[in-house]
Amino acid sequence: MSVSRVPNGVPSGVPSRVTVTRRSVMHGLLATAAAAVLTPVVAASWPPRLPGSDDAPFDEMYHGRHLLGARTGTGGRAAVGGGEWRVTVDGRPLHLMRRADGSYLSMVDHYRSYPTALAAARAAVDELSPTEQLRGVEAEGNGHSGVHA
Repeated sequence: MSVSRVPNGVPSGVPSRVTVTRRSVMHGLLATAAAAVLTPVVAASWPPRLPGSDDAPFDEMYHGRHLLGARTGTGGRAAVGGGEWRVTVDGRPLHLMRRADGSYLSMVDHYRSYPTALAAARAAVDELSPTEQLRGVEAEGNGHSGVHA
């Protein structure tokens, strides 16, 4: 029985047959073709990610502060993009967290994300006043994994 309470010719309990029309097939083909054409366009619009651009260790002076950073990790994880960063500002550890999208945030400036660990370290220096220092707490054994997902 149909919604209008007028019988539609199909006895109850018998499943109705689905009719496939040329129009529904064409709609499906058109959607598939559009997805196939637009996928490379969308992928090309993303910013390029240069291999090794954020994996390189750094040792530099920035606004009078000594920034030192290198990937740590065990079992070769650091070589394939895993592992954590050990970053220090004037010899004191700067704790970084890696977000799910691959960006970094620091404990000094945890309101913004930065594309690399070096950019996060520079932003932390920018936030510190010339007389401020990071706390001297050692990074080892603190139980933090450095990942913020």
